[in-house]
Parts: sequence; structure tokens; C-alpha cells
Amino acid sequence: MLSRRQFSGLLLAGSQAPSLFGKGGIDDVLQASMKRRGIPAVVAMAAEVNRVLYSGGFGKRDAASDVGVNADSIFQIASMTKPIASVAAMQLVEQGKASLDEPISKHLPKLANMQVLEGFTSTGEPILRPAKTPITLRHLLTHTSGFAYSNWHDKMFLYAQKAPAPAPIAPVVPLMFEPGTNWQYGYSTDWTGRFVEAVSGLTLQQYFRLNILDPLGMKDTEFGLDPRKVDRFVGRYQRTPDGKFQAVPRVQPPVQTDFNGGGGLLSTANDYVKFMRMILRHGVTGVNTEILKARTVQEMMKNQIGGLRAGVLKSFMPNVSSDVDTHPGGTDKWGLGFLLQGPGTTGVRAEGSLAWAGIYNTYFWIDPNRAIAGVVMMQYLPFFDKDAIGLLNDFERAVYATH
Repeated sequence: MLSRRQFSGLLLAGSQAPSLFGKGGIDDVLQASMKRRGIPAVVAMAAEVNRVLYSGGFGKRDAASDVGVNADSIFQIASMTKPIASVAAMQLVEQGKASLDEPISKHLPKLANMQVLEGFTSTGEPILRPAKTPITLRHLLTHTSGFAYSNWHDKMFLYAQKAPAPAPIAPVVPLMFEPGTNWQYGYSTDWTGRFVEAVSGLTLQQYFRLNILDPLGMKDTEFGLDPRKVDRFVGRYQRTPDGKFQAVPRVQPPVQTDFNGGGGLLSTANDYVKFMRMILRHGVTGVNTEILKARTVQEMMKNQIGGLRAGVLKSFMPNVSSDVDTHPGGTDKWGLGFLLQGPGTTGVRAEGSLAWAGIYNTYFWIDPNRAIAGVVMMQYLPFFDKDAIGLLNDFERAVYATH
């Protein structure tokens, strides 16, 4: 893994360098993979610390137009918001405004006196008990808080059938296990966003813009959509039971007044590459503006969940998500805000690579050992669809084969 000083040398040497790859080979791989799998549209980019390696887009903006997609097309990136919210939280930790291991209720009183769901009575009523362990920011950043999404957890799925509809962002719902004892994807990063707002005194939109997005030049990443950018907004699809794609009418997303650290951002491949390259550079931008300290980035890249396994989810809503196993045969871990590729996996990105995804089949990886990052953006459900994963894998192999 290169140090920040080594990265700075690369930046100075290559700041004006053109794309390294010839487009033909990866273009051919992407187009063939997309055509074989019937995917309506895809945009993909790969980058090193000092240059874009590849950028390409294929397909149309939506089913009703002849507008092509490219690296500046705007996608709903959903849970790819989570790493950005995690960076925001770690900035506040760096500033001494909070610690990773103090009770989060110090800043979020709603998370005091949490309940754990033990099971259900014979009539289906939830059996709850008080949590013994306070939730911490570390629990939130590692998805070990006990919060779960109903579409990926059996008890939460059953609980949701009985309970009133929760708040759309950061609901106060029972924990599925004692904090720190298991890994489960859920509302943790919603609450990380609430933490950022509580500690900073800003809305999440204001905080992101001031402290992350503007310094990185991510001008097209925002909650909601500027009406002047609607022409670049990519329409969604739903895969039907017969395997075909049904277009979802393309409408401008509503104006947001409440902001979710767990999802909700719109972005472009071009913008998200800037965020990934900041992580590769150990926290600095291309002009050496510091977003995070190098030691903080190093901590975010470390396994924070011990012997637990991350990245495996059983779906209870197959129209929303397929079953998830990020690296079959391996044991992936979780850092502070990122999935970490664990030992025992096969593939081209190295062990310790960072990654995550968005529900509409947007994916990224950051490989600090080989100093390369990639992002693939599609826009359809269900998540972790086998063809979406197949295309992601085809692109990744092509990038490393050419690199």
C-alpha cells in the first residue's frame, strides 16, 4: 500500500496525465456483457490516484428517449451515500467533538433505552427486553448496532408486518441483537446522519456540501435534483418475474427537506470517482486539501468487527433484492463505513479492498494495495441481480487485465 507521501508524488507527476487505457478493449467487454445480459444502461469508470483509467457509458437514459448515458449521467446512488456519511462522522471524531465508543445517546437521546426483539408470542406479538449495551458510533459505522432492514432480516421482516409503518429515515425500532454481538445491514447509517446533524448543527445536505462535496469538486452530487439537470437523470427499471425489464416512469425526484445518511444522494460516476480517489490518497484531494487525516483513513480500512462476517444477507423481498453474498467462499469484514474484502476470496481486487453498493445496482470498489478504484452504475431492481453482478465482474476483470 502506498503512503500519502508516495501518492503526493504521483499527483505531482501525473496531475495532467490523460486516461491510461485505450478504450477499445473495455468498451468491447462492457458492451458485450450488457447485450448478453439485456441490461438497459450502464456507466463505468476506473481510476488511479492521479488519472482516470477508463470511462464509458452504454444504453439510453430511459426507455422513452434516444439520449445516451455517460459519466455525467445522474443516478440514484442510494446506499453509496453511506460511505460519504461515514466520512462526515469521522471528520467530527477527528475534531474531538465526539468519540467512537461513547454512548451515542449523548448526542442522540432517542437512542437511549433501546429494546431488543427476543422473538414473538404464539399470537405474533413481539417480545422485547431492554438492551444491556449502549449503542456507540462505532456500532453504527460497522453495522453492529442491532438495527436491521426488514427486507434482509427474518425477525425484522415479521416485526414490520405487525408494527405501524416506521419513520422513513432513522426510525426508532427494536434492535435485532445486543449491540456489538453480530453484523447486520440496516438503519445504522441513517442514525449516523442524524449524529452528524446533531453534532455539527447543520443539515446533512449543508454539512456534505461544505465539508466533502465542494472540496472534492462533486458538483453533481446532491439530495434532490436541480431542475436544470433533469435531462441527465437516468430512469429506473424493474425486472419482472419473466426476467424482462419494465420501465419505471422517469419523473423528477421530489424536493427533500429531510436528509438520510443511509441513502438518498444522486450522483454521477465522474463525481463518485473523486470521492474514491480521495480515499486512495489517504484523505486528501487532488490539490492537497485535507478531507480526512491519513491515520483516520487507515483506521477506516481496518477490520472493526473481529471474527464476525459481513456482506451476507438473506432477502425476504425478492422483487427488491436477491440474496446477497458479496464474495462467496470468503469471509468479508467491515471497517468504519466500508465493506472490506476478507481472506479466502478469489478475484482481481486485493484482500483489504473497500467496497459497497446502492439498491438500484450501483457498485464501487477501492483497492489501496494496487491503488485502483472502479465504479459501475446501473439503475434497476432487484439489487444484487445476478446479471448486474456478472457485468460488474466482467468490468473489474477487464480493468485489471488492462492495468
